[in-house]
Amino acid sequence: MPTRHAVHVLPEGELERKLKQGRPLRVKLGIDPTSPDVHLGFAVVLDRLREWQDAGHTVVLIVGDYTARIGDPSGRSAERPVLSDEELDANAKQFAGQVFRVLDEERTEMRFNGEWLGKLTFAEVVRLTRTLTVARLLERDDFAKRFAAGEPVSLSELLYPPMQAYDSVAIEADVEIGGTDQLYNLLTGRDVMERYGLEPQVVVTYPLLVGLDGTEKMSKSKDNYIGINDPPEEMFGKTMSIPDEALPQWWELVAGGGGHPESPMDWKLELARRITARWHGEEGARAGEEHFTRVVRRHEAPADVPDATFEADGGGPVYLPAVLQAVFGQSSSHWRRQIDQGGVKVDGEPPAGYELDPAALDGALVQAGKRQFVRLHIA
Repeated sequence: MPTRHAVHVLPEGELERKLKQGRPLRVKLGIDPTSPDVHLGFAVVLDRLREWQDAGHTVVLIVGDYTARIGDPSGRSAERPVLSDEELDANAKQFAGQVFRVLDEERTEMRFNGEWLGKLTFAEVVRLTRTLTVARLLERDDFAKRFAAGEPVSLSELLYPPMQAYDSVAIEADVEIGGTDQLYNLLTGRDVMERYGLEPQVVVTYPLLVGLDGTEKMSKSKDNYIGINDPPEEMFGKTMSIPDEALPQWWELVAGGGGHPESPMDWKLELARRITARWHGEEGARAGEEHFTRVVRRHEAPADVPDATFEADGGGPVYLPAVLQAVFGQSSSHWRRQIDQGGVKVDGEPPAGYELDPAALDGALVQAGKRQFVRLHIA
């Protein structure tokens, strides 16, 4: 049964009853297109969805192009910023392309919830709001905490749960799956479906993969994630950076479980090989491991170092933080801190200050952190 790793299957016994009906179930998963990248944490849920698909059920993937204009407040301590329509549309297309690295596109029903939410009249929105009470909405932990602390909770945020629930009404979902942080929203779908005269969906939640920090859930906003489209060297190196206490969960959810090496280092190496091989093939896994061994373990430069050109003004000293900002991104103040903390090297040595002679930088190997290298040219 495709409920492997499930934390909640609610109500108890309801899924078994639906399965006995002898027809494919409509299994729903919602996608928030505020980020263009699928990370390993979301891939865990996609893997479970693929299991439903392989068991013969109909997968309905809901891209929240309309609800994203509100922003899912789940787990948030403040209102989520809203992206422009252009950003959301671009993210949705890129995100969808990555999703089909896991799901079978031909067997996936992909829908955008603007298809029905954008057509609701004001009277129909009012009808939808009548399906839930304010007291019920304030049962949400994030809303309750902000309300008790006197922090603002916008009316649009309160509309998010019933709008997401209406997706289940529109597609007549039998089952909705998601991470454990979505439990409230998924159960709300049951309430709203019942008020619209439909048989309520079964709710199935799966664990949240802990991020690279070992404490918070994997999230792009927390910058503790590995994207499934990350280069193999980055994917391998990031996996090697996870804390030892995260290994059991990652091994079970991401690597498929089973026996593992006893030493944490060997266990981590095998985990990194499996993860990188899945998304980049065996050749990618070898390239990732070779890069990690060379750069991190032996403290050598990568085999292939990209070139970067910086146009200096005049013939005076070059301001290194500005060079690093232009080449690697981040802010100039970020790179000043990195230089102060020894996180930047020029030809293998910490720079002697922020301002350097252009001749010393031209052709130099610049290293930022453990994995970023460029061969710098001063124009």
